[in-house]
Amino acid sequence: MTMEFNRIITLLRKERGITQKQAAEDLGVSQALLSHYEKGIRECGLEFVVRVADYYGVSCDYLLGRSADRSGMMLNAEDLPNPESMKDSIYRGSVLPTMNKKLVSNSLNILYAKVGECQDKSLVTEVSAFLMLAVYKVFRRLYSAQPHNARSLFGVSQVLWEGYSDSAMHLAETNIQALLNGEDPAGSGAGVKDTARLAMTTESLAKEYPLYASSLMNLIKTSEARIEKLK
Repeated sequence: MTMEFNRIITLLRKERGITQKQAAEDLGVSQALLSHYEKGIRECGLEFVVRVADYYGVSCDYLLGRSADRSGMMLNAEDLPNPESMKDSIYRGSVLPTMNKKLVSNSLNILYAKVGECQDKSLVTEVSAFLMLAVYKVFRRLYSAQPHNARSLFGVSQVLWEGYSDSAMHLAETNIQALLNGEDPAGSGAGVKDTARLAMTTESLAKEYPLYASSLMNLIKTSEARIEKLK
């Protein structure tokens, strides 16, 4: 059984808001055994996987970590909605850049929707600053890779831009956290007053954003796979 299984069945139970004891009773196993499954101490059989899938209304592929989508759908570039209705659905014959672009673009639709629900302009400003700085950094690296490109495009010097942009991103990220904690770094308000608006589950995201939730789940899965390589 994959390491994803124990994490996902724990997530699904907590999202449903039920106790381990109740889930164990419903699934026909002891609480001790379910606890072992959730902690990854013991492996279950395929029959139990199917039972859990039916219980939570998800696919076996999702439970096993093979798909980031609750339905078990395996995404292809053409399956992802394109918010920009781009004509160039495939970049220079390559599917990978197209898929990755759509994953990011579609995920941003959800991110900004959730930020908007907080009804705090400062939060929108800081989130946007962080994201724009990330794009700026990558674009500047691409631009600077060609020595013949005119460096006068940028106002911040070659010596300073990297450190300063890192600092600006760190500041924006710090301000985001402060605002979510109910503090306003600028001292002009109280930050986000009600984080209850940010309550969400994989199921609620799929229902609220049927076109984009799969992209976000795949972006999370891809990002965490990269993070895991650092261990």
